[in-house]
Amino acid sequence: MSQSRIIGLVALVLGGVLLLLAWRASNAPIEQLSEALTGRYTNTTMWYLLAGIAGVVIGGVLLLRGATRT
Repeated sequence: MSQSRIIGLVALVLGGVLLLLAWRASNAPIEQLSEALTGRYTNTTMWYLLAGIAGVVIGGVLLLRGATRT
């Protein structure tokens, strides 16, 4: 397994974990109240969402790029 595929797998898993944390945080009562009053999530939840999406995308690209090289 190449270094690119290992990094891609780690980024994909880390992105998934961050998305799971963002999903759980968005279902918290205080987060739902904040969203109802302001119409958006808190900064922490938004950063978890953005970092999770970026991790999944980057990890997927690295895994696919590593798969096409072999």
